[in-house]
Amino acid sequence: MSVKVETVETNKVKLTITLSAESFDKALDAAFKKVSKNLQAPGFRKGKMPRPMFEQKFGVEALYEDALDALLPKAYMDAVAETNIAPVAAPSWDIKQIGKGQELVAEATVVVKPEVELGQYTGIEVEELSTEVTEADVEAELEKLLQNHAEIVVKEGAVENGDTAVIDYEGFKDGVAFEGGKGENHPLVIGSNSFIPGFEEQLVGMNAGETKEITVTFPEQYHSADLAGAEAVFKVTLHEVKTRELPQLDDEFVKDLDREGIETVADLKADLEKSIKAQKETAARNHVIDTVVEKATENAKFEIPAEMIEGEVAQMVREADQRFQMQGFNLDLYFQFTGMDMDKFKAQLRPEAEKRLSYNLTLEAIVKAENIDVTEEEVNAKLSEIAQAYGRELEELKAQLPSLAMLKEDLKVQKAVDFIVEKAVRK
Repeated sequence: MSVKVETVETNKVKLTITLSAESFDKALDAAFKKVSKNLQAPGFRKGKMPRPMFEQKFGVEALYEDALDALLPKAYMDAVAETNIAPVAAPSWDIKQIGKGQELVAEATVVVKPEVELGQYTGIEVEELSTEVTEADVEAELEKLLQNHAEIVVKEGAVENGDTAVIDYEGFKDGVAFEGGKGENHPLVIGSNSFIPGFEEQLVGMNAGETKEITVTFPEQYHSADLAGAEAVFKVTLHEVKTRELPQLDDEFVKDLDREGIETVADLKADLEKSIKAQKETAARNHVIDTVVEKATENAKFEIPAEMIEGEVAQMVREADQRFQMQGFNLDLYFQFTGMDMDKFKAQLRPEAEKRLSYNLTLEAIVKAENIDVTEEEVNAKLSEIAQAYGRELEELKAQLPSLAMLKEDLKVQKAVDFIVEKAVRK
């Protein structure tokens, strides 16, 4: 086999693959054996039709497709390895020469990963976030803790923002009740914005036992086309008003939390301060990482092929579907609830897909420019970390992995991130 590569346009190359007449004739022989198994000819048992009779009746061209299917995939993979290109989509083929006793000449037009021209990626200026923990930070966490342990109790008096109103409701459009617009003893948290805009605000000031008509307008993008943008009237009866009653912050409350080594309010505050500090340090580092990677990407020059973006979008759709399934959900149900379809969903994902690809391409280029590599010890350390996280034995995990190539590339990219973070200029 011989192969020639030429660039036809940005991110697209043409491979001209030439296979010997001998190899093509062998593929024709194999194709004939395959198809002849099911052929019946007068005077011959099934599967025993002579080759000349077959070619006279059907033509040798009838074997070309099977011969090409047998030859081209491997020839293409060998050509990719020999020319060191990085395809991002399946090739399109053009057969330039084909025939029994002739060399096979095929052209594969291939969309490839773009070449990246790096700009500045070291010495990037980044403003560091403060990791100081203030008294207000601790008080805010204490408030969240108290809110999480609050009791819901019936209260006297009118509905206020933050209260839970237990209501019956029924909606009418043009005086006619509509499907899905009725509920009984529904607990609605005022201010949660879980109902149609304007609904919850009109409950404020009502008292238990009151009935009221509430007029609202459905959003233009509402999932039901019949109600989108329409005005509706809800008849609402308020049964109860409930409010959140916070526990007293004292040592008894802290003990009831049953946190190891935390016995007093002072212990709790110290523990929260430590936790907040760790969160702020993580946020500060992530801010530096996000900033330097984003700026390094902005400084680089490349053009991502559409096929590569669509491939990333397809991957993100699969990831989303897997997440939904883990929650007992699926994409079809998501589309029903949101009024979205696959095309709209993909359009929503596309900017993030392009961003992910841009970051990865830039970091891969930095790996190459800085000759970043990983050691066997680093690979084993990462494998041990993964094995421990999933409760597996290291050797068992290694045996189940088809290749360590992807893991090694991921580790190189992470080292590239560490490198540009280390070289960043903090302000």
